[in-house]
Amino acid sequence: MSIEIYRDAWGIPHLRAGSARELARAQGQGTARDRAWQLEVERHRAQGTSAAFLGAGALPWDTLARRARLDDTARRCFGALERRDPETADWVRAYVDGVNEELPGTSAPEFARVGLAPGRWEPWTPLGVWLATHILFAGFPAKLWRDEAIRHLGPDAVGLFAADGPGTSGSNGWLVAGARTTTGHAVLAGDPHRFIEDPGVYQQIHLVCPEFDVIGLAVPGVPGIAHFGHTGTVAWSITNAMADYQDLYRERLRRTGAGVEALGPDGTWHRATRHTETVEVAGESSVEIEVIETGRGPVIAGGPEGFDGGVPEGLDGGVPEGELPGFPGTPMALSLRYPPRVTEDLGFSALLPLLRARRTADVDRAFDLWAEPVNVVQAADTEGGLLHRVAGRVPLRAEANRLHPVPAWEPGHDWRGWHDTPRAGLTDGIAVMANQRGPATPLGVEFAPPHRANRITALLEERERWSAADMPLIHMDTHLGSAQPLLDHIEALDDLSPEAMTARETILRWDRRMTANSTEAALYAAVRGAVVRRLAAHPAFAALADPPAYPDVLLPWLGLVPRIAFALEHLLRAEELYGIDRAGIVRAAVEEVAAEPPPGTWGDTHRLAAWQALPGSEGDAPALSGDHDCVLCTSAVPGLTDLAARGPAARYVWDLARREDSLWVVPLGASGVPGSPHHRDQLPLWLKGDLVPVVTDWQHLTKED
Repeated sequence: MSIEIYRDAWGIPHLRAGSARELARAQGQGTARDRAWQLEVERHRAQGTSAAFLGAGALPWDTLARRARLDDTARRCFGALERRDPETADWVRAYVDGVNEELPGTSAPEFARVGLAPGRWEPWTPLGVWLATHILFAGFPAKLWRDEAIRHLGPDAVGLFAADGPGTSGSNGWLVAGARTTTGHAVLAGDPHRFIEDPGVYQQIHLVCPEFDVIGLAVPGVPGIAHFGHTGTVAWSITNAMADYQDLYRERLRRTGAGVEALGPDGTWHRATRHTETVEVAGESSVEIEVIETGRGPVIAGGPEGFDGGVPEGLDGGVPEGELPGFPGTPMALSLRYPPRVTEDLGFSALLPLLRARRTADVDRAFDLWAEPVNVVQAADTEGGLLHRVAGRVPLRAEANRLHPVPAWEPGHDWRGWHDTPRAGLTDGIAVMANQRGPATPLGVEFAPPHRANRITALLEERERWSAADMPLIHMDTHLGSAQPLLDHIEALDDLSPEAMTARETILRWDRRMTANSTEAALYAAVRGAVVRRLAAHPAFAALADPPAYPDVLLPWLGLVPRIAFALEHLLRAEELYGIDRAGIVRAAVEEVAAEPPPGTWGDTHRLAAWQALPGSEGDAPALSGDHDCVLCTSAVPGLTDLAARGPAARYVWDLARREDSLWVVPLGASGVPGSPHHRDQLPLWLKGDLVPVVTDWQHLTKED
């Protein structure tokens, strides 16, 4: 059979071929046709070469990609894949062949804007794209924040500030067993929360060959359907497990006549690998980067001479100017240890078995091969099989490794094998995961507050039976469970100005729903933001206001305002907060907002801010309902901005009774080409909570030349 590409009314590609290998080639071709610019941006990001056409703003990322050795790790993982699983390696090669066949003929306008010609993909490029997409997914920079918080505020600060913080990706996912549905068959539904990008991070796709027939959400640049799929007889979905599986080590490095050495836990110096690389920067001089790797992993910050700009006093237990204990005058460096660099395995061997799955047992076996990111998996099949488990590799090591950077020269911080991945069941026929503490609790440090999970559970308990068509009601719920602590403080206020008393009464009448047309939600959000800013300006937190001289790409995790914003309910509920008069701060915030109240509704300021590698002119940012702790998780940063950069990167409803009754939507559209009729045609549906019917009947599809 020749490769065939069809489209439905929404431009979603439906691909058919005579074998899995031919289908991978077709997927590569179709993705390059729809997402050429996105593919090339992701390739360059994986290689650390994006500043060559995006300019100096991309240099911090390119520097991290080079120093963390992402491209080299992808190359090694592909080499190991060829040895361990040649079938999958050949399948990945076929996808790359398809990309390389289609890319040169692209008409995507962004290439001309920056003077970039499409490049050539290597067999390991999809692995590099996957790795670059997820290297910050587990939030290892949070260890740097905890280090600072412990140093300035004490160990209790770890729990006090623990929250689904900056840069952390989350998701909602729920599984309803057949006993709780109108059809007697299970339903899976949810929405992955990521930075909303243009083009989108997920691609709706239908893959068909004699071996399998799967609809799902693919990651552009990666073959198959990894996270969310439905084969007709079994469906699966994932949420971020919030596991901790990457470590940071403080390193003592020294230069020798032969290169660089690192002090190991055995008390001796060991040769570190070292070379330099040149990063081209559009419109500016190129930058030379020193790439060093110790026995722990690549050095991502600092070096033999320490950090640029120095290190704050007291780091590492009160030693001045970044010196290491027992080694006065020695600068610091940080190395990163992450599983694929250690194991040469990115888990790609799970991808073909997932496509071939027929029952939950098949999905279960496939996810035994999963590596990263570490996810909670839910699955169901047409025979009543159910699955709720964690998948991925989490190393066994000392508790200190999980909390903050640890000294590389001290014993006891090595990896000692891998955690068994936990499993869980259902309660009253449902299982809900929204990044809260659950089956993955032994594997993580910080988890999302339970508000989203609790709200989804409460909504599901309101009915005895659910259908696939009912699920968007849950997707779009805007109840803000985290509002209570601030509302309690506001309610306790008295002796306010008349304007502030009116604002107080208005907020207390509010229904706690963050709907775009709500003036009460806007007023609450304005007070919340003022409280966050005032707390961040308090002298008790002054030492955390200016982060240390870590690389720019890691600094969002160390921002004081976001940290306070996402931990606000804990800070307001704590028995004591470093001597801060919280009642006084809330009073001042209410008076501030009452004197200059927000002029309109929540949606007037809470708008979508989709990320683009090359910003264009796509019209006004649409108003959004929802908030960070709502099921409709459109996440802004209170105290900093109401613009939402993160939110549902897709929504799905998988119906096991009849796949054609399944539903899905993405924030923008199937095409990544500006001006295409399918570039943003799903946006109005996404904003309203409507979903697109899944189409699998070839009679309703149009063949593409």
